[in-house]
Order: sequence, then structure tokens, then C-alpha cells
Amino acid sequence: MLNRRAFLRTGSVALFTVGAGPTFLERAASAATAPEGSTRDKVLVTIFQRGAMDALAAVPPLGGRAGRQLKALRPRLHLDAARSAGGRAVHDLGVGFGLHPAFDPLLPMWRDGRLGIVHAMGSPHTTRSHFDAQDYMEAGTPGRKGTADGWLNRVMGRLGHDATPFRAVSLTPALPRSLYGEQSALAVTNLRDFKVDLPSAPQASAAAGQGFEALYDQTSQELLHDTAADTFEAVDMLDKLDVRNYRPAAGADYPRGPLGASLKQIAFLIKSNVGLQVAFAESGGWDTHVQQGTLTGSFARQARDLSQAIAAFWHDLGADRDRVTVLTMTEFGRTAAENGTGGTDHGHGSCLFVLGNGIDGGKVHGDFPGLDRDQLYEGRDLPVTTDFRSIFSEVAGQNFDIAPEHDSGLFPGWSGKRLPLFRRV
Repeated sequence: MLNRRAFLRTGSVALFTVGAGPTFLERAASAATAPEGSTRDKVLVTIFQRGAMDALAAVPPLGGRAGRQLKALRPRLHLDAARSAGGRAVHDLGVGFGLHPAFDPLLPMWRDGRLGIVHAMGSPHTTRSHFDAQDYMEAGTPGRKGTADGWLNRVMGRLGHDATPFRAVSLTPALPRSLYGEQSALAVTNLRDFKVDLPSAPQASAAAGQGFEALYDQTSQELLHDTAADTFEAVDMLDKLDVRNYRPAAGADYPRGPLGASLKQIAFLIKSNVGLQVAFAESGGWDTHVQQGTLTGSFARQARDLSQAIAAFWHDLGADRDRVTVLTMTEFGRTAAENGTGGTDHGHGSCLFVLGNGIDGGKVHGDFPGLDRDQLYEGRDLPVTTDFRSIFSEVAGQNFDIAPEHDSGLFPGWSGKRLPLFRRV
């Protein structure tokens, strides 16, 4: 599969056989110098919350039977929504659910009707293995091991037009499972270190110290098939992107950390008009078995980082917000009851956020079943009432004008229906 993919790793371009036509860097340079407006496509930005986010901490039911049950299930982890709780209160979203205080930065988008939540979502497969659940979600084939490509790569295959090398970019050290496949994709941790590295070879070692062109001349033609000397000029042309001097919009305060850095670079690519259509970032640390905490602790820390990064990104985009949709995802949820170490264990259903100017926001979508024991999966977990494929197909389809009849190709073996998440006009 690598014979048609060029990807970035640890900030350097690894060149593989990429077939006939313009070289990777030539196409990148062409995109960087393209006329204004020539590649202003819609963009889907995905964020994978690795470790399994606790949906009942993020978006807890308020009041009524479910609210009382949650308080009984989580005596140490529960946060009240009453005014008497003051700074310890979850935010009442006005739709029967609250929002954890660490997600404060997302409230303006919720109130503006740009942010939607899907509750009790996840995979129909019941594994509690992080590795398997992440693999199934990124492949888009729950319970099926060995799927060769990822759902985002299959989405790109449906777009049906010439692409720049920046069409799909993951701001991660290695290409995520979602982007495996026949369509070209990049993985890079830091665009400021964008350069060309040749894979190690005896010839390259012998040419050390002789400059990049010497390394190029002494590397096998098979490895660098279709690469020409003008590629080096294209490297210089890439400097016109000026990523090193990028300054976010005033008021876009990205948090320090990997996710903030990733979203800032994604915003740069979107605003630079290089043909980006699919972007991937990730947020780790959601595996909250021990001392999960309430206002402080591991959950609040990750939630604050995620929400601050998304809020800064959304502000930074400015006028480009009209063409961007942000989708979060996580492999599964956590137990309804707290455990003996002040945390929550691997569960089943979770929730996700979807953000965009076209989103039917200010709503909690999906079917929340309640927290009675007979409503919980295996008597312990929030069940999955919305298959993640119903969400992913809706977001990709509406964002890229992919008709529902193509959903079985995007998600092999699935025949479900899309969950309406966009405003219909």
C-alpha cells in the first residue's frame, strides 16, 4: 500500500514510489502558489480522543430519574448543577443535560447553535480493548480485523478530483489507521521542520557531508522513481508558506501541548489555501481508571485542553469557519458507576462533539436510554444506541456532498441510516 502514499514522519518527508505525474513536492509547491480561491474546498477536521472519554462526566444527565441515579452511582465523581454549587456546578445546557465545567470554552459555540453533541454513541462491537476498538473505529468496520484501509481514506476516494499533497494531513508522529489506504496522505508532527529526508542506504551514508543533491544522485532510481532535480527547487518554493512566522488571529489562545500545536498547524494549512480537505489530530490521556477527579484531576485536565484547543482553532479560522467541520471521536465510554480507586473503568457508549456553521447545534442528538440497571449494557455501562457509522457517514456525506447510496462503500458491511446532524435548508 505504500507504493502510492507519501507521508511525513517526525517532520520530514519520506519519499516512496508515488507513480507517474508531478512529484510530491512539485505538487505541494503548485498548491502553495495557486491562485486565490482555486482550492477552497470544504474541510473535515477529526480529533481522536484516545483512551475512551467518560461521556457521563462530560455531558451528564441533569435532574429527573437519570440525574438522581448518576449521583448515586458516582458519589465521589458527581458534580451538581444547582446554583448553590457555585464554581463546582456543571453547566445546564437547557436540554436535560449538563456540560462539565472544564468544557467552558465550548459554551459560546453551543449557544450560537454551532456545536452539537451525540450521546450514547459508539461501536456495536463490545470489545473493551483500546487497541481493537480504536482499530475498528478508524477502519470503520466494527469487529472486522484486517480491513486494509481507513474510513477517512475511503472518503477521500469518493471526492473524485485532482488533489494536492496536502489534501489529507495528520498532525501525528505516524499515519493514523483512519488514513491508511490508496489515497495519498501525510503525517507530520511539526510543519516548521518540513524538509526532505532520504531513507537510509549505504550510498547515502557514503555521500554524507556532500549535500542533499549528492544523496539524491547516489540513491537508487527505483526508490525515487519520477523524482527530478527540479524537486529541490520545489523545496525552496515551499518556504512561501512561511509557517515559521505564522501568527494566529488575535484572541486565538492555543493551549501548550500536542493538541493545541496540531490544531494551530491545521488552521495554518486551511488559511494558506493549499487544498486541505481532511485533517487528523489526537488527544491522549482519557483512560481514567484512577483518581479521575471532578473539577481537577485527569478528566478535567484533558477536557480543558481539548476545549481550549478547539475554541482557539475555531476563533483562529475567522471567515474560513464556513467551510470547516470538526468531529471528535473516542473508542468507547466508561462504566456508569465509579470504581474503588476514584475512577471509571472501560465501558461501552460514549459521546462526541461536532462543530460547524452548518451543524444543527445547541442540541444533544441520539437516544439517551437512561441509567436504570436494565437499561445499562450488561448492567454496568451506558449502551450504544447510535452506531458511530451513522454519525461519520452524515458528517462526511454532508461536508463533501457524498450521496447516501455510497455509504456501504465508505463503511463495508453496514446498511444503517445517517443520523441527521446538519441544518436542512
